[in-house]
Amino acid sequence: MKPKLNQAVDSEVGADRRLGRPPPENRSKIQGLIDHTTEHGYVIIPSAFSSEEVEEAKAELRHLARELETGRFGPAPLKGRNTFEGLNTQRIYALANKSRVFDKFALHPDILALNDHFLDPGYLLNSFQSINIKSGEAPQTLHHDDGYVTVPRPHGPFGAAIMVALDPYTSTNGATVVVPGSHKWSADRIADRSEAVSVIAPSGSIVYFLSTLWHGGGENRSGKDRIALTVQYCQPWMRQLENQILAVDFEKLDEMPPRLVDMLGYKVGAPFIGHVDGNSPRAAVTRLLERHRNARKENDPKL
Repeated sequence: MKPKLNQAVDSEVGADRRLGRPPPENRSKIQGLIDHTTEHGYVIIPSAFSSEEVEEAKAELRHLARELETGRFGPAPLKGRNTFEGLNTQRIYALANKSRVFDKFALHPDILALNDHFLDPGYLLNSFQSINIKSGEAPQTLHHDDGYVTVPRPHGPFGAAIMVALDPYTSTNGATVVVPGSHKWSADRIADRSEAVSVIAPSGSIVYFLSTLWHGGGENRSGKDRIALTVQYCQPWMRQLENQILAVDFEKLDEMPPRLVDMLGYKVGAPFIGHVDGNSPRAAVTRLLERHRNARKENDPKL
């Protein structure tokens, strides 16, 4: 429940109107997902995406992986940078910048409805990447995604995340493991691997979990890759893990769904977090691009 002062100020400056979202269409379904998440800290949405959407995403990731090897995306590593990310795990960061194929995965209506319940209006895209856990990868250290937040537990979620299983999640191929109910724990309790259970789900499924839930990548002993997407969201008043304003080229914003652009950080939050000269960052970027185009024309009249 929003404190009374926040309610008053947000109403006075128009933030409620600017950031308000309509109620979900299928309220009973969404309420069931909310209830399960509230109790266990996570919920599985089976087969949320079609086999065609999954194959399209996997084909695009194969293309991007080849591009990664050429150094097109800068110094992004071909394997994990450390044992936490996985030394035998390939991650492709900043997917919002690399292809419109992935937009739908961040904007699934059930996920947005869950976020509308658990997070404040105007929540942001925290991180958007693919994770390919290769065979032989060790289990990831169990953790909760807001572990870098120094507010004592237990507390409400500072974010939420999804894993999209492009490959089926099995008990042997590195499927995400979760510790049910651990989102309610205090800071004194540390999860033990014996408490974790593998998330078993068919290809195209979504695993949604709160940032306070203990979880981790599983051990892959299947002899095959395990490819997934992860989208993390955070409260609108937090610094994003991935700097989305710089990660996504300004010139690509017009190609993107407006809701996703907002979640990058281009919509002013409540009461006016993130404004630029009293206006939206999107308007500031429009001015910068126009200035850049004019400068190019001056240097090359043929443009």
